[in-house]
Amino acid sequence: MIQKIFFCAFLCFITFTGNAQQCTYKLKGIITDYHDGTSIFGATIFIQNLNKYLTSDEQGKFEIENLCSGEIHLFISHISCETKEAIIKINKSTSKEFSLEHHSEELKEVRIVSASELKSKTTQSSVLKSDFIDTYSSQNLGDVLKNIAGVSAVNTGNTIVKPMINGLHSSRVILMTNGVRLQDQEWGIEHAPNIDINTAEKITVIKGANALEFGGDAIGGVIVAEPNRVIVKDTLYGKSILSGQTNGQGFSFHSSLSKSTKEGYYVNAKTTVKKYGDFESPNYILTNTGLNSEAFSVQTGLKKFEQGFNLYYTYTKNEIGILKSSHLGNIEDLINAINSDNPLIFEDFSYDINFPKQEVTHQLVKVDYYKRFKKLGKFEIQYDFQNNERFEFDLRIGDDKNKPAVDLTLNSHSIKSNFEFDSKPNQTYKVGFLGSYQNNFPDPNTEVKRLIPDYNRYDFGFFAISNYIFNDKTTFDFGLRYDYNYINAKKFYSKSRWNERSYNTEFSDLIIGEQGSQWLVNPKLKYHNFSGSFGVSHQLNDKNSVIFNYALSNRAPNASELFSDGLHHSAARIELGDLRINKETSNRIAASYAFNTNKTGLLVALFFNHINNFMYIEPTGTEQTIRGPFPVWSYKSTTANLFGIDVTWQQKITNNLHFNNKTSYLRGRDVSIGRDLIDIPAA
Repeated sequence: MIQKIFFCAFLCFITFTGNAQQCTYKLKGIITDYHDGTSIFGATIFIQNLNKYLTSDEQGKFEIENLCSGEIHLFISHISCETKEAIIKINKSTSKEFSLEHHSEELKEVRIVSASELKSKTTQSSVLKSDFIDTYSSQNLGDVLKNIAGVSAVNTGNTIVKPMINGLHSSRVILMTNGVRLQDQEWGIEHAPNIDINTAEKITVIKGANALEFGGDAIGGVIVAEPNRVIVKDTLYGKSILSGQTNGQGFSFHSSLSKSTKEGYYVNAKTTVKKYGDFESPNYILTNTGLNSEAFSVQTGLKKFEQGFNLYYTYTKNEIGILKSSHLGNIEDLINAINSDNPLIFEDFSYDINFPKQEVTHQLVKVDYYKRFKKLGKFEIQYDFQNNERFEFDLRIGDDKNKPAVDLTLNSHSIKSNFEFDSKPNQTYKVGFLGSYQNNFPDPNTEVKRLIPDYNRYDFGFFAISNYIFNDKTTFDFGLRYDYNYINAKKFYSKSRWNERSYNTEFSDLIIGEQGSQWLVNPKLKYHNFSGSFGVSHQLNDKNSVIFNYALSNRAPNASELFSDGLHHSAARIELGDLRINKETSNRIAASYAFNTNKTGLLVALFFNHINNFMYIEPTGTEQTIRGPFPVWSYKSTTANLFGIDVTWQQKITNNLHFNNKTSYLRGRDVSIGRDLIDIPAA
């Protein structure tokens, strides 16, 4: 009996000793900011196993004593931070560092920023949010942006609207959609951007070449269309918008659905359908001006703070009628059309879209990945592919009536990467590169002289930008960029046109072949472009602030400006490019003044833009073709000055009555010959 009692006591002693040894461990922790490694004071640490709370001290430190072997489950939280969960294995005393993202709530806010993710405060910019975009769901991008002071539109039809920023459009304006630069043969004045505005939750317009991350050739500015924010929680939401319109007797329907999880996975799908018949003026029908449009996009990926990826696909197809009376048969009809109060051709209302017309299909595929590095910054890499097919149908007879007069296929590949160093709270730096390859193929089986030739284009770019917060009132921005552009084209010129433009004396070395009355030429063009920007913003007091910025930008000529040679059917004119055109160089100075109180908001923005080798197209005569007479428009270059002022005024008169005004005034002068520039919008 004594032996049994002794044996039990011995076992209890061993167990007690073992437990006592195992419950003497310590966990020392320190809580720091993920970005810059600074200590976080007052963080709450909850030990689930022990049902115990601790807080971090002024050095961000905490200590847990008397821990046993096994696992402990920690929840670490702090104001404006996401709660961090950690499971720690304990088999000895140990030390751990826990990092919290101190700006996570700030990142979730819908903030007005001037250059998307650049965090720049020194550029002239404006933002349209989702509620405003929904109001214009049935319209297009150009119609929406007209609501911003300094942004107008170029209309070549009821449904063909191009945005113009401070008098500049087309290749001088970069359009970014979901992080991708849109490549859709934007050189044509009647080529509306192939983007469904319903895919954007926020649209930012940056005036001038101050967003060097996107490109150094944005002499007019940058339009950034950003998709819906991903909500990292278990949720399912969507919306549908149905619109009707009496002029055109048409409708627009948009629907979207989004699903996300608390683990960060998400999927978004959107679709838009538009159908309109002939539009009309007060006195007559605009025959053959209808629109059939359909768009679809889907996006999926993983969004976590430290890393994530994104897959995106969008498809857009537009069938656009061209006013039938714009295509004429002889000089007499042209003169009569100019002098007539009504179109020479107008018929009863119809939903049919006949010839002439455009059919444009655009597809975009994007994949990107990002990763954040502790106490350093964020790395991003992205690849995208775009396919753009453009058909322009003319009035034909016989078996060829369904054959397009213009058949262009543009394929674009690009890869870009950047790294943002944001570990210091008062300064950020961002460096990156871009490489792209583009192939344009005009189908020769149209039996019509090709307006734009075959060409391959290669682009490489590098940029570095920085943002420095001098104090609570003053911020500086700097940026530099270099771009290399190489174009390798092959084109047939009629010998008469070649000699008429004196190419026989200047470019005889480009001839590589002969086919009857045509020369086959092979231009190989290289451009080295340097861009830069500097900006400063200063808060004078609680109500008044000022911004100043300067931007240098260079733009290589596009294929249309260089090689156009023939009838542009959707524009109903003959267009002639010029191989002599060199790159544009823009020097833009801008300043803004803002005044804000509870009742008054006033923004006054001024700019002056001096552009060397400013490329433009203007009418230079008429030419008879087998299709009849058409006006001839020729590309030229000159030295130009543009200057203007944009005013936005918002006044709260009473709680229920508000006054809003947006005014813009712009002048453009051809300095070389002392006259106003063509295509400058009115005040």
